[in-house]
Amino acid sequence: MDDFMTMLAGKLNDQLAGITESEEEAEAPAKRELPPSDGGARFVSYLESRYAQIEGAIMRTLPQPIDADARIASDLTRYLYEPMARFTVSGGKRTRPALCLLGAEAIGADPICALSTAVAIENFQTAALIHDDIADGSVLRRGEPCLHLTEGVGPAINTGDLALVTVLSGLLEDSQLNDQACLRVLCEIAYMEQRTLEGQALDLCWVRDKRWDLTADDYAYMATHKTAFYSAATPLACGAICANGTDEQVEALRAFGMDAGLAFQLQDDLLNIVGDAEAQGKDFRSDITEGKRTMAAVTALERLEGAEHDELLAILSAKTTDAAQLARAVELMEACGAIEAVCTRALELVESGKEHLREAEFDPEALATLVSMADFFVKRVS
Repeated sequence: MDDFMTMLAGKLNDQLAGITESEEEAEAPAKRELPPSDGGARFVSYLESRYAQIEGAIMRTLPQPIDADARIASDLTRYLYEPMARFTVSGGKRTRPALCLLGAEAIGADPICALSTAVAIENFQTAALIHDDIADGSVLRRGEPCLHLTEGVGPAINTGDLALVTVLSGLLEDSQLNDQACLRVLCEIAYMEQRTLEGQALDLCWVRDKRWDLTADDYAYMATHKTAFYSAATPLACGAICANGTDEQVEALRAFGMDAGLAFQLQDDLLNIVGDAEAQGKDFRSDITEGKRTMAAVTALERLEGAEHDELLAILSAKTTDAAQLARAVELMEACGAIEAVCTRALELVESGKEHLREAEFDPEALATLVSMADFFVKRVS
């Protein structure tokens, strides 16, 4: 873990100092200045500052039974609404809805204009996680038994579907969101949902079909669709739309979010196999056990040859939980440079994302938080 984080910090520092003399002296239009990196501290503070506002909005808008007498309402609460409420309130840092508010602030607006959209995106997250846990056969979510284990598969699917319904209803019921902005946000979310499902289809069916004839670019396509759209790009773009941002501003935030969102996923993958075992808990190296098609795994299989290639493929296919075998898989990935390649790719994405922030004018305070966010995504340890 220490070696990995030292390597990551070193690479990040190198890239933060990476404006070359030739770039400074080139005869080109002056680039918009970006604030210096703070390693992610500002973004962590931002998440903390927005948490109560987001949590309050989520709690106020939890759905309730419609037109039911007391007895039926009690059953509906028990079978549908309470399970959704219980799952939703156990959420994490609320990063995605916070990004929606940050997108509005980047335009210079009061973030309250994007609050219903922020809640909608969090409700999509609720639906996605409930359904993902069923598809993956997961046991724990946020340290508690998964909803399909406590309520049953059918009721859990139904609860996830309710969360999807609230994505739409919450936006349609927001009287503060003008019709044009509401329609644009709905189109953005529909596009986000389709892209997320495409990524999920690839992720699930590559495993189902025992596909290992994959490249790092194949993985990047899958992870971009499954994660980057809904984890960063769409929340930021929607926040800007709610704030009546220009097309230039919306697209710059979207492009930034696409790069940062994929970097976030790559860091997740790295933490699972070379992060802090104690912090990861039972999930540590579970991606190897489950045979996940991560960038580290597919890159290693592209690079390894002969007996070492076959050995890694055998471990990834064995669903083993043996610590020695899992460590051997990581050793093989490290030996061929796959781990370092993923680390480098994540850092390159962060720097590419920051460059997109130069493409439009943004509120200086929000811009500093966006730059901090990009660095946080690759420097976090959990």
